[in-house]
Amino acid sequence: MGRAFEYRKAAKLKRWGNMSRVFPRLGRMITIAAKEGGCDPESNAKLRTAILNAKAENMPKDNIEAAIKRANSKDLATLSEITYEAKGPHGSLYIIECATDNPTRTVAKVKFNLKKNNAEMLNKGSLDFMFSRKAIFEFDKTDDMDLDEIELELIDAGLEEIEEEDGLVLVHGDYKDFGNLSHAFEKLNINLKKATLEYVPNTPVNFTDEQLEEIQNIIQRVEDDDDVQAVYTNIG
Repeated sequence: MGRAFEYRKAAKLKRWGNMSRVFPRLGRMITIAAKEGGCDPESNAKLRTAILNAKAENMPKDNIEAAIKRANSKDLATLSEITYEAKGPHGSLYIIECATDNPTRTVAKVKFNLKKNNAEMLNKGSLDFMFSRKAIFEFDKTDDMDLDEIELELIDAGLEEIEEEDGLVLVHGDYKDFGNLSHAFEKLNINLKKATLEYVPNTPVNFTDEQLEEIQNIIQRVEDDDDVQAVYTNIG
């Protein structure tokens, strides 16, 4: 799946290794999904996906149920998702997804953390042509699976690309086809490890190891903010 995939996977494991950090982020994803579309996973695809991703990170059932209940709290009336864009050294680009009840606080902290690491915020829409929003799915390949047959079944649902390495299968599709692909996986009885919407660079850049370390420091500094849910870059 390439260097970028392995780098992002290792970086995520390093950054999210501390459950005291990952569970609150997953919890906010669940709460926002329940707040927007209702607390029933059967009728709320976004909530169903958020729960799937939480379970993939071994988030306890009690935490998941508590996050769903928080969606009805009056304190969460202003909780919203906001996306920021930024650029850093060596031509590195960043899309930063946040969940916050205080955008003024969040944007100030994001700007501060970027500036401390020689990066800066960009105007909204600056990276519209640099990234594409994709539906990303991951699942483990079992001995009884025929990936060629699975690919044929998924094409009608919006499949754009399918890759397999060391038993892990990665599927890409346009973000508008997220629901169609999710239903297709359900019909195929495939247990997903991950189902998310992510920003993928249209022109990935190959950085040196030294540059990657500097970029990783920026990502880690920005993600240290509790309001930040995810950071995407143009790593090739």
